[in-house]
Amino acid sequence: MGLFGLFGKKKKETLDKGLEKTKTSVFDKLARAVAGKSKVDEDVLDNLEEVLITSDVGVDTTLKIIKRIEERVARDKYVSTSELNGILRDEIASLLAENHSVDSGNWELPTDHKPYVILVVGVNGVGKTTTIGKLAWQFKQAGMKVYLGAADTFRAAAVEQISIWGERVGVPVIKQQMGSDPASVAFDTLQSAKANGADVVLIDTAGRLHNKVGLMNELKKIKDVMKKVLPEAPDEVMLVLDGSTGQNAFEQAKQFSAVTQITSLAITKLDGTAKGGVVIGISDQLKVPVKYIGLGEGMEDLQLFDRREFVDSLFKG
Repeated sequence: MGLFGLFGKKKKETLDKGLEKTKTSVFDKLARAVAGKSKVDEDVLDNLEEVLITSDVGVDTTLKIIKRIEERVARDKYVSTSELNGILRDEIASLLAENHSVDSGNWELPTDHKPYVILVVGVNGVGKTTTIGKLAWQFKQAGMKVYLGAADTFRAAAVEQISIWGERVGVPVIKQQMGSDPASVAFDTLQSAKANGADVVLIDTAGRLHNKVGLMNELKKIKDVMKKVLPEAPDEVMLVLDGSTGQNAFEQAKQFSAVTQITSLAITKLDGTAKGGVVIGISDQLKVPVKYIGLGEGMEDLQLFDRREFVDSLFKG
């Protein structure tokens, strides 16, 4: 069942608006970087490097972009500063294309089996449970039967929060008492979802990183128990990150990647920050596709990430 039509209903204007703070910040810095210069030289490249790093693109990804532009300048012999925006846009678009095996804007839910199981991970406070709720709503709007699993059993507030989302969206939530075994909740969720012909299952997990070994063991146990019900589960392990934290989000991504295999990313709260460049850096460094971006409070403000539209909005105007 395709999702492009559902998520594609979200108007491009929302993406433009959501990236406005990032775009304004980047363009203001670029203007200062090329002030008084007619061609792209070493000084301009040094200034551009600072622009990208202070826009939360990250050091390694910034150096990669600068190297590409240096090669282009060397090849073309003369590149005017007026061309710099277009060149930067092209190189960022190419970088995002290399790091996305699937363009999320054209993603479809697999039809060879069901339910499609998404295990959602991320530290507390990044918008993990809210992202689950919004996804559940969007899947349901597409006519799918959705089940939620409250496997973050270490915080009473987490179970309560996902239960509220379940009532709000109108989808079943499988839960147990606080302190219960998270793997047991995941097992019950998949059994119930399978028995009732669910299309999609979203399972919340504990947002703890202070004990990496414990988290690794917990996630492995959840996955192992899932496979007893559905051998292919989970289909996806989605890491939710708060884009407004900039490089801190990147550090969280690296730490989670060290304890479990991440297959997709959801980056939230981009509308309230000038740190949208973090999307570029995280995607490049982790080689994991950014699948969703959060651009507001509304149910429909969680969008499937489309790299072409993202770059277009970032450099629009």
